[in-house]
Amino acid sequence: MNHSLKRKHSMPPVHSSDITAELSNKMLTAAITKSDGLGLRMNIAIVDAGANLKAFHRMDGAWIGSVDIACKKARTARFFDMPTGEIGQLSQPGGTLYNIENSNGGLISFPGGLPITNDQGTVIGAIGVSGASVEEDHAVASAGLDAAIGAVN
Repeated sequence: MNHSLKRKHSMPPVHSSDITAELSNKMLTAAITKSDGLGLRMNIAIVDAGANLKAFHRMDGAWIGSVDIACKKARTARFFDMPTGEIGQLSQPGGTLYNIENSNGGLISFPGGLPITNDQGTVIGAIGVSGASVEEDHAVASAGLDAAIGAVN
């Protein structure tokens, strides 16, 4: 055996500029709990700082069509580091971001996607939720975000 090719068993350090699996799981748990409390069945997506899927949960009975929407809400919130509802307001006819939803392979410009920041204010990921009204989607995403805020501050 060539000892120079041995794998190292130590884990690389986790950088605070990206969301961890532990934090993603706390957020999923909080969002699922909120959704259950509202009697809703949601799709919940969490992306990392690079807008790559970090965690996902499709509740039993959640709409299949909302899987893609939840993922795109999370990506949209991370791409522009703002809530998707704000992007929606700016993307109305005559708005400064009009037609932006056609960029980046398709964006979602209605509520339910929120950026996640660390304790230094750096965006480390985003959460996207879909499966009910946009107000309910936003409420469930906010519950997930609240879990992140409590964990990093």
